[in-house]
Amino acid sequence: QVQLVESGGGLVQAGGSLRLSCAASGHTFSNYGMGWFRQAPGKEREFVARISRSGSTTDFADSVKGRFTISRDNAKNTVYLRMNSLKPEDTAVYYCAAALLYSSSYASEYNYWGQGTQVTVSS
Repeated sequence: QVQLVESGGGLVQAGGSLRLSCAASGHTFSNYGMGWFRQAPGKEREFVARISRSGSTTDFADSVKGRFTISRDNAKNTVYLRMNSLKPEDTAVYYCAAALLYSSSYASEYNYWGQGTQVTVSS
């Protein structure tokens, strides 16, 4: 089992920034590709960003490209999502997820999920 705990969400004004963290425990963190997803009220969960096991490869949804960055620190068993230039449409619960060996933009490919952290962007 891998346990994932997100933190860093909150209320921010449009144009502001937040950094989300996801701390992992239970298995060798570097064996897992990591992803961030989000779900807004009344909408399906959607892909935001993903990062490979080593951190050398990243990928982003078009809606966040150029504004969000994803990184990981395998020594600290933590993955981060830095969100800049936030917009009201970024408001959602953000989830991190772990996939054995390879990250993906598909939620179904992930084995473990955190409980989520709320991000609210006011206009």
